[in-house]
Amino acid sequence: MKNWNVRKTMVAREDMPEEHRLPQSLSWPHLVALGVGAIVGTGILTLTGVGAAKAGPAVILSFAIAGIICAFAALAYAEMATMYQASGSAYTYSYIVFGELIAWIVGWSLILEYSLVVSAVAVGWSAYAAGFMASIGAALPPDLVAGPVAGGILNLPAMVIIAVVAGMLIYGTRESANLNAILVAVKLVALAMFIVVALPAFNPDNLTPFMPHGFPKSGAAGSEVGVMAAAAIIFFAFYGFDAIATAAEEAKDPDRDLAIGIVGSMIVCVALYMAVAAVAVGALVYTRFADSAEPLALILRELGHGWAAQILGVSAVITLPTVILAFFFGQSRIFFTMARDGLLPTGLARVSRRKTPVRITIFTGIVVAVIAGLFPLADIAALANAGTLTAFVAVAAAMLEMRRREPNAERRFSTPLPWVVGIGAIVGCAYLFWSLPVKTQTYFLIWNVAGLVLYWLYGSPRAEKARAGA
Repeated sequence: MKNWNVRKTMVAREDMPEEHRLPQSLSWPHLVALGVGAIVGTGILTLTGVGAAKAGPAVILSFAIAGIICAFAALAYAEMATMYQASGSAYTYSYIVFGELIAWIVGWSLILEYSLVVSAVAVGWSAYAAGFMASIGAALPPDLVAGPVAGGILNLPAMVIIAVVAGMLIYGTRESANLNAILVAVKLVALAMFIVVALPAFNPDNLTPFMPHGFPKSGAAGSEVGVMAAAAIIFFAFYGFDAIATAAEEAKDPDRDLAIGIVGSMIVCVALYMAVAAVAVGALVYTRFADSAEPLALILRELGHGWAAQILGVSAVITLPTVILAFFFGQSRIFFTMARDGLLPTGLARVSRRKTPVRITIFTGIVVAVIAGLFPLADIAALANAGTLTAFVAVAAAMLEMRRREPNAERRFSTPLPWVVGIGAIVGCAYLFWSLPVKTQTYFLIWNVAGLVLYWLYGSPRAEKARAGA
């Protein structure tokens, strides 16, 4: 670990070996769609119920708090992404600003984030797919739509959809991005339909008591409740813009496209989430859809709009894979960049003749399919949040450090009120981390201890050899 504070030097694209170079194939509409596709997904479609169980009608406030913290982090990401237009997102920024050890911790946390997000969304997709199949009289065997922790044998639909998305990414990045943009449009139309259909049933009485479990995290370990306990879980519903930062190397015009993609996707999604959450808790007493795997469809059925519930279910089955695609894309690029730096096996950092990282995509697919097949949604989402919060703190800190270290450096996107935004992101993320379940915090600590052992035994020595051979 003697090189723990060695900082990464940016390598010009033209100086990279051809087999390690990703093609510039994505424009800003692709990036906005990638961000919206990642953000609008299983979070709003499934975690609305989980959040309502913890916060009651005040889940609206939980969404607002999580959204504001994410917006601050997004502004920091936009500045760093346009300064350092390389694949790797928070991992790369940490390597450049703080050094190898911090970069490893952040990269290790990002592996946790992206792997678990893909798995969680696949589990959410499986619930909607199973519900839709049951509604048309073709119910799947219960043992094959839930892992052993949830009382089944294997969540087969979740594993199948991961395999399908992996195949798309192997086929081609731009082709996948084009399909993603179409499916994102379908998803936004479906959520707009939910608002239009459910809004007439809005009843202010359903918002009372507004905050039944209080504001801060409270309750026994494993069953924490409160507005902040809900915000710490449904925070999962807002991130996704960081997947755009992983595509920096593949943007056609990164100076313009990255900032538009990151900030634009957050503006669209925060507004949409607030509207959907308000309509959901106002249209039906929250206890009737709390902890449901498909709360929005359940609300529509309870209101007597079975046809709308079926349309929403079909749209979820068709469009939730956009979230899997966006995060799967991000995960493969994190793995790819860490391998290219030597912290992971360098053989994984090769692109195919179609210019896609096939090896790393297959490896990622195997990892996330196993997780999705065996574990339930709530546990996966909470642990994914821990990894994300770590990355967000690192990016905000990197942005502030560069403001101090190089105040006059060119910034193609400049964060407004950088010290307010940066410190707000750090403090907000730290509070959300504290609000996570104790079990999640413990698992996250174990994950990072294992990561440090791996870094000491493998990552650091291999990275030193990679630098020596460069």
